[in-house]
Amino acid sequence: MKAMYPGSFDPITYGHLDVIQRALKIFDELWVVVMVNPKKKPLLPLERRLELIRELFENEPRVHVDNHDGLLVEYAKNRNIKIIVRGLRAVTDFQYELEMAIANKHLWPELETVFLMTDERYSFLSSSLVREVASMGGDVSRWVPANVLEALKELYGKGVL
Repeated sequence: MKAMYPGSFDPITYGHLDVIQRALKIFDELWVVVMVNPKKKPLLPLERRLELIRELFENEPRVHVDNHDGLLVEYAKNRNIKIIVRGLRAVTDFQYELEMAIANKHLWPELETVFLMTDERYSFLSSSLVREVASMGGDVSRWVPANVLEALKELYGKGVL
């Protein structure tokens, strides 16, 4: 059975990796889909985000990395993926994710959303927090993999630990 895990992954964090690793215990294949939101100005260009994620999973053939700039439901239909995986950190995530799951179900009734609780170590962690701390030269090494840390250093300089 295959599933997809969509997100902006700007940048990918250990919280995202935790959800991916746990999803792989449930599903045979997982499509990590970097979604392009024209309303957001990303920190990392799309190609760089894709490259970083592919590096992290180069030895995991069950993970496929792709991108999409339209409706998630259309991507899922085109690839016959009927399960979306979403990570939940807190109650505040639940309201938004529930709305999206219901909307997606209305758009394509065959589509199911599976929620995985993020490990408590990452319950506070978001890409925006990583971006903010890194932009001020703070230590984000406990929150992102080494290749992402290097990408942040390239952007912000040596001050990022």
